[in-house]
Formats: sequence, C-alpha cells, structure tokens
Amino acid sequence: MAQTKPVTKSFWIKLVMIPLAMFGFAFALVPLYDILCDVTGFNGRTTNSSYQNTSVYEVDESRIVTVGFTASVAAGFPVSFKPKVSHMDVVPGKVYTMMFLAENRSNEFVVGQAVPSVAPSQAATHFKKLECFCFTRQEFKAHEPVEMPVRFVVEPDLDGNVQNITLSYNFFRIKPDA
Repeated sequence: MAQTKPVTKSFWIKLVMIPLAMFGFAFALVPLYDILCDVTGFNGRTTNSSYQNTSVYEVDESRIVTVGFTASVAAGFPVSFKPKVSHMDVVPGKVYTMMFLAENRSNEFVVGQAVPSVAPSQAATHFKKLECFCFTRQEFKAHEPVEMPVRFVVEPDLDGNVQNITLSYNFFRIKPDA
C-alpha cells in the first residue's frame, strides 16, 4: 500500500500563492506590453506625448517620404472622421501640419479619444507628433464640425528603405467623465 504524505503548511501556502502570482503576472502583462510598444514602436504604436525638440534635426532635402493618412471610428461612435488629404510628401527633418476633420452626426454631446498607429513598425519610432488631438479626449457638441491638427516630423535617421509611412487613427467613444 502506498503511503500519502501529510498536508503541510507550506503546501497550503504554495496552493494559494501560485495562483495569486499567476493572476498578478497576467494582470501586469497589458501595461508591460503598452510600455514595450511605446518604447520600441512595436506594433506601430507611437507615444501619446508631445515631442517638442525639433531643432536637433538636420533637414534631409535629398529625400522624400510619402506619409499616408487613414481614419476610422469604432462601431457605435456617431462621429464622421477623415483626413483632409489622403497623403503628403514630406522631407525628413521638416515640421508639417495636417488636418483631420470630424463631425458629430448625433443630436447629443459625445466624447471620444483617438488612438494612433504608424506603419511600418520600424517607422513608428521615427515619426514624432509635436501636437496631436490624440493626446487628449475630444468633446463634440451635436452636429458640430471640428478641424483637428496634427503637427509632426519624420526623423532624418529613418531607414532609407522606408519610402512610405501610414499614420492611422481609430476614434472611439469614451464616457464624458473618464
């Protein structure tokens, strides 16, 4: 006959602590992934903070990069949202301003937040937004049209093989008190 080991205090501690540690690790993965994406530009993520020091760039007049703009809204968000132009030819190191157009199509006040993404992913760390509506939540009165600027610079040290960059925004609804 096989003998069973007695259940000890350390067994119970392990039985409780291992699932708690697993839950804590799973809970921490989302913010850790966000930090990784912000730092590395992985998955086309750009930082949601203003970058002001443009004097460090030497303008590279010998090169043109085409920046395309796309816009989408989450299901149920009653705002039409689009770029004023579909693309721009930019010189790395120069500052540009681009406008996005939005209009609340509903009869109620709505609040939204835009999430940017840059493709290809290796361009995300070289695409700096100096001013962007994505830095803060946007409030829309009923049927109110709004022009929202994005000031940006493409860093001259962007890989020479990258000739096209796409800046995409997805706008989604948030609670007014968020």
